[in-house]
Amino acid sequence: MNEPQSISSFGDFLESAPGRYVLEWEQRLFDAAVPDIFGYHAMQLGMPQIDALRENRMPLRCIALDSAPRTPAQIERTLAGRREVAVVARFDELPFSSQSIDLLVLPHVLEFAEEPHRVLREVDRVLMPEGQLVITGFNPASLWGAHHWMGRVGLRPFLPRSSQLIALSRLKDWLKLLSFEVNRGRFGCYAPPVRSPAWLSRYAFLEKAGDRWWPVLGSVYALTALKRVHGMRLVGPIRRRREERRTVLVPAPVAQLAGQNVPAIGAHPPVLAPQVVREAVRQLVLQAENAVAARLAGGSPRPADPSRPDAPRGDGPGRTPGEPGNE
Repeated sequence: MNEPQSISSFGDFLESAPGRYVLEWEQRLFDAAVPDIFGYHAMQLGMPQIDALRENRMPLRCIALDSAPRTPAQIERTLAGRREVAVVARFDELPFSSQSIDLLVLPHVLEFAEEPHRVLREVDRVLMPEGQLVITGFNPASLWGAHHWMGRVGLRPFLPRSSQLIALSRLKDWLKLLSFEVNRGRFGCYAPPVRSPAWLSRYAFLEKAGDRWWPVLGSVYALTALKRVHGMRLVGPIRRRREERRTVLVPAPVAQLAGQNVPAIGAHPPVLAPQVVREAVRQLVLQAENAVAARLAGGSPRPADPSRPDAPRGDGPGRTPGEPGNE
């Protein structure tokens, strides 16, 4: 069934006693939900029988009507006495730029849309970051919902046949996939599925009792969601941690060659070439041999000449008295 027939059948339902009962409850809900939502642009999708934005204080408010054929005279009669600007468009192809709406109200729109996922994606596109969304719908886990499903087996339908009831948990999953954060929700209309205004007034006491004892069994639900957009935040240049900037004491090398400076405390040790390391090891070996030879000869060690690796190490018996250094 196409969308114009769905909206027409829903309009017939709203003219009945149960429909007026739903309109009264939802009007009170919208009047309490939208006054504290601020911004510049607010929009209501469908259901012109209710003025969901009358308590909102945004400077520009509009209502989007479905693409069913409507003359300007019909639109003027429908919106008589209201301040909203009327826009005729498809709900899944709204003629608005991305991230331009601060508040969107969807009263029973998803239940009569051919593709509710596309409608939600379009709502996500036009809604600004941190913008708010208010949705109402019929609860399938209620007496009205049970009566609606029993209409498939021959029972007289209570809700419009074309309505596709969406469970609240399923709707929350859809919103979560679109990065919406559900703020709060509420159930209402606890009266059983009766069509007489007299019987509906007799069951008026169930409103307070249902809110207290079985709130999830209300025939109508409403929820408010906030659009979240996760972005990055610039923190400036990356600085090293305090542990990495802490001064480290580095011991000096054991042997320092001529012309080499001792590294300062806290500085990184120099990287020595392999030939320099071999020369330092050779010097240590020569000093050790000189010390051993002096101890055996009973004299003091003399420094070895690096240019003469085969010269005697110290004052041994082979040295003549006339050589320098022996006097």
